[in-house]
Amino acid sequence: MHNKKKTLSTVLTTLTISAMVVTGCSSNSGNENVKSNNDGNKGTGSEATSTPKEVGYPEKVSYWVGLNGNAGATMKDYNGIAAYKELEKITGTKVEFQHPPTGQEKDQFNLMIASGKMPDVIEYTWSAAPKGADSLIKEKRIIRLNELIEENAPNLTKVLNDNPEFRKMITTDEGNIYVMPFLLGDPMLSVFYGPVLRGDWLENLNLEVPKTVSEWETVLTAFRDQDPNKNGEKDEIPYLFEIGALDTGQLFLGAWGIMSDFYQVDGKVNYGPIQPEFKEFLATMARWYKDGLIDKEYPTTIDAKLKDAKVTGNRLGSLSTYPGSGIGRYTDLMKGDIPEVSFIGAPYPTLDGGDNAIGFYSHPFRTIGAAISTSAKNPEEIVKWLDYKYGEEGHMLFNFGIEGDSYEMVDGYPKYTDKILKNPDGLPVTQAMAQNFVASWSGPIVQDKRYLEQYLQLDTQKEAQKTWAQADHSKLMPPVTLTADESSKVSSIMNDVKTYRDEMINRFIMGEEPIDNFDKFVDTINKMNIDDAIAAQQAALDRYKNR
Repeated sequence: MHNKKKTLSTVLTTLTISAMVVTGCSSNSGNENVKSNNDGNKGTGSEATSTPKEVGYPEKVSYWVGLNGNAGATMKDYNGIAAYKELEKITGTKVEFQHPPTGQEKDQFNLMIASGKMPDVIEYTWSAAPKGADSLIKEKRIIRLNELIEENAPNLTKVLNDNPEFRKMITTDEGNIYVMPFLLGDPMLSVFYGPVLRGDWLENLNLEVPKTVSEWETVLTAFRDQDPNKNGEKDEIPYLFEIGALDTGQLFLGAWGIMSDFYQVDGKVNYGPIQPEFKEFLATMARWYKDGLIDKEYPTTIDAKLKDAKVTGNRLGSLSTYPGSGIGRYTDLMKGDIPEVSFIGAPYPTLDGGDNAIGFYSHPFRTIGAAISTSAKNPEEIVKWLDYKYGEEGHMLFNFGIEGDSYEMVDGYPKYTDKILKNPDGLPVTQAMAQNFVASWSGPIVQDKRYLEQYLQLDTQKEAQKTWAQADHSKLMPPVTLTADESSKVSSIMNDVKTYRDEMINRFIMGEEPIDNFDKFVDTINKMNIDDAIAAQQAALDRYKNR
């Protein structure tokens, strides 16, 4: 990737896909060979001539998508993003973006689908849709894209041909491709969450980074008793437990080899909270809570401002978080008052130091993508327009922005300029990125790891990712799809189960419910028909394996 002339096609050919790991990265050619023609066709290159039939870009497209928070901080819609402005110059396509109110995306999506009054393109996390994609195709809400992609999307076609596991993930059980997908182009992009401790506190107390649950207990006890923030007061909060963080990263629970939701072992689906190991986990957390190792106010600390106050107030010793919005942001916020502050990514702890514990992992396809609705009058043109982002120039444009403005090629590497990394208007890196491209969240693109290599500027961030990547990912469910009937049934069951589960997790940990009542907890979940939900997940897993 140090030759500016190397193409995206060549790079993607080097990708190696296995059942759980994707390797490789994407292109590095800039936009200098792109020409804008009045008829909407791309300029030079083999991609234009390889299209089976001559199709132009659409004159206009209506496009429904949630408004990313970093983008929304400085613009009203995605037409303010430099990459989309440049795309309009190249293709001549004008985009009418429709952004649902923040926090109402799911409700607005459901209303839109039910009404049948839809824009041309709908970008969404489709696993959240109340019915599976196959049903939405049958009900003529969205269209099957297989043939349209084959005929009008040579760039995406090559990506899928070079990476069969990508194709398997984006194809439904009935053989339908329903979105132009958001894909992670490297395993580095799949691991971005894990356990974090105050490294300076560890150093103050001459402690090592813990690797087992018992070592964590020793460290948390020292945080409680030995004044690691050196203010002479016993005001430290050793660990912030969060149910959301438990579901995301499985911290501590993964040491027992189970998960907080559905997971699979050798192809058999299980539901973690009804396993005997879940009782052992709860008993440990309850003891830690009683002993003052867990934040006594943790149920209310889901409030982001309150959480930030505890971290930046130099009181919180450990939590689960992200390398960017956690390690990086908290370091920046605190280093002025505490120059030695550091946040260290720790391994997902095991019980005995043996095999790796279960940890966070994001599959290369997370059901995020742009579908085309049946309201679209020119789907073949829209597919071609979306496909631009998977080609060399589009890949660079939507991962790095405009060459000479938001990035420069340095020895074949797309290096962000100070416009991104040291924004002259004082914008955070995430907002500066959002003004120029979409790589920092999602969209119908192949995300390039080189965006993340530069976003993570601290060594502690980079080391955290490497550490978290060592966790066990073998038991995670692949991106299965439920049928409409399964989806309806599972949604109904799990809405009740999760509400009850969350309530009882808190009650067990806070000592309001004795651990001896765990069997009653399991019986209640069983009576909520969890077996039916497990059966549906098992059927979906079996179908996925047979794709």
